[in-house]
Amino acid sequence: MEPKKLPGLPHLSVGSIFCIGRNYVAHARELEHEVPEQPLVFLKPVSSVTFEGPVVLPRQSSEVHHEVELVVAIGKGGKHIEEEEALSHVAGYAVGIDLTARDIQRRAKEKGHPWSVAKGFDTFAPLSSFIDSSRVKDPQQLELSLSVNKEIRQRSNTRLMIFPVARLISYLSDIFTLRAGDLIFTGTPEGVSPVESGDSIEASLDSLSVHLTMEVQ
Repeated sequence: MEPKKLPGLPHLSVGSIFCIGRNYVAHARELEHEVPEQPLVFLKPVSSVTFEGPVVLPRQSSEVHHEVELVVAIGKGGKHIEEEEALSHVAGYAVGIDLTARDIQRRAKEKGHPWSVAKGFDTFAPLSSFIDSSRVKDPQQLELSLSVNKEIRQRSNTRLMIFPVARLISYLSDIFTLRAGDLIFTGTPEGVSPVESGDSIEASLDSLSVHLTMEVQ
């Protein structure tokens, strides 16, 4: 399989996909979870990434939720990156959707099992085109929104993240060696809800005019 190039950053291909859970207080509370004291990290496979869609609902699940997120593309890798230098390692930003088979995730959690399957189905990581990091003065001042069939479901600002982008990069690099092309899904705000076959999802970084539209099958 050919490496998946990042639209807007054609010199980069998709690497590891790091995702952050419960990075907005309101979202943690809406799912009745404790607010974490350090980043909660999980991974998605490269096969979950799609730039053109459609989102394909798996037959194994009857409850797939949308989660809109700011997505960071690493341009310069590193290990033990200092927080003060972290943003210089960013190549670009996009809006993405972390799709979650909530029923599968719930059953796994009840049994104390890993829940990678709930996050990892094909097309479960839709992404917009990336914009160069030079166009983003402050990744903690970006408006995020998501609508389903033109109805707004999620709207928030990245300033409400518990762990900001620079902190996430530094934290991850203390555990993993980050490489160019690695992606970080930085967490979702409140308002997650189910999608169904036939729905149209639009996600936006409103302040940057970055949009992603996906049909659901």
